[in-house]
Amino acid sequence: MAPITTSREEFDEIPTVVGIFSAFGLVFTVSLFAWICCQRKSSKSNKTPPYKFVHVLKGVDIYPENLNSKKKFGADDKNEVKNKPTVPKNSLHLDLEKRDLNGNFPKTNLKPGSPSDLENATPKLFLEGEKEAVSPDSLKSSTSLSSEEKQEKLGTLFFSLEYNFEKKAFVVNIKEARGLPAMDEQSMTSDPYIKMTILPEKKHKVKTRVLRKTLDPAFDETFTFYGIPYTQIQELALHFTILSFDRFSRDDIIGEVLIPLSGIELSEGKMLMNREIIKRNVRKSSGRGELLISLCYQSTTNTLTVVVLKARHLPKSDVSGLSDPYVKVNLYHAKKRISKKKTHVKKCTPNAVFNELFVFDIPCEGLEDISVEFLVLDSERGSRNEVIGQLVLGAAAEGTGGEHWKEICDYPRRQIAKWHVLCDG
Repeated sequence: MAPITTSREEFDEIPTVVGIFSAFGLVFTVSLFAWICCQRKSSKSNKTPPYKFVHVLKGVDIYPENLNSKKKFGADDKNEVKNKPTVPKNSLHLDLEKRDLNGNFPKTNLKPGSPSDLENATPKLFLEGEKEAVSPDSLKSSTSLSSEEKQEKLGTLFFSLEYNFEKKAFVVNIKEARGLPAMDEQSMTSDPYIKMTILPEKKHKVKTRVLRKTLDPAFDETFTFYGIPYTQIQELALHFTILSFDRFSRDDIIGEVLIPLSGIELSEGKMLMNREIIKRNVRKSSGRGELLISLCYQSTTNTLTVVVLKARHLPKSDVSGLSDPYVKVNLYHAKKRISKKKTHVKKCTPNAVFNELFVFDIPCEGLEDISVEFLVLDSERGSRNEVIGQLVLGAAAEGTGGEHWKEICDYPRRQIAKWHVLCDG
């Protein structure tokens, strides 16, 4: 029987065949992996993202990770927006146009030319395509102002509104403000910035950056709010507060603008609008509210126990009609602050119940050089909190503050509670 022989060429062909099959297998594996990734990517893009607002600075868009469209909201196809049917107003519509700047419904008929005409005036709308043809200088506000407000000339705010149906997003672009008053008497200029709140819930609060030393700030900042249905837009209102930053004290309030969105149709595309800035509806100093405080001086341990119990009849802080109050407690020794505490924030209430206890160590014998300051503040997210009212208790305090302090000095180890009227902060 002849032996079986294998030529050298047949051995050389085996690695070549194995290499070809390996290459085909690798290509198939990579193709399968890419197909699976594309399927996952497309399924994620079809999901509606949860509520989230996106801040766009000078036209640079920032979207959530699961939004893959590179197209800007302002560049959406207008034909798609025009084909959207007009949605009727919700039956739970809040008639915000009839509210005053404090968010209350007026009991009497308003006279022509009153500041509330700002809310009832039909907004002057400009299509996005007309932006180039009409300059901001030629835009005139369609709102009527009183003679006093016209003399003050607090300036004009320019902004645009848009609703993106594909993303279910409400887009507000704060463009610029013109003709602002000078809040710094030395430099005769201002450091303006703008806070914006969506009413009536007051939970969507944003603000622009501060622009230094200008009376005509060009912000060009866009705020995008996801998860707001188009049917809900008619029930909302925008509140703009124009302020001037102050490094060493409380920021100066230049004025405000209130825009009820009822009657504004955003189905036809972006709307360019402008409004005259009016003087803020300042709270009356005679109605700062009251604060219930309990004090106890422990002479043996040389400690002072302070209990912040309640606040009532707090004034309305803005157009939403409600404050988010909290109390800051400062302990002073010879006019120098040596300790500070604060309570938790109580949301949307003029009558807050705190029931929070603080214990302070007194650095000296007796309470002759000690005083306690109570500041009731309105919590504002992302900005300086505004003081609603102030109360000082001490030996030099007048009225109920001095009487309360004298009682705890005369009766140590006794918890004594009193109501006090708040004064201007």
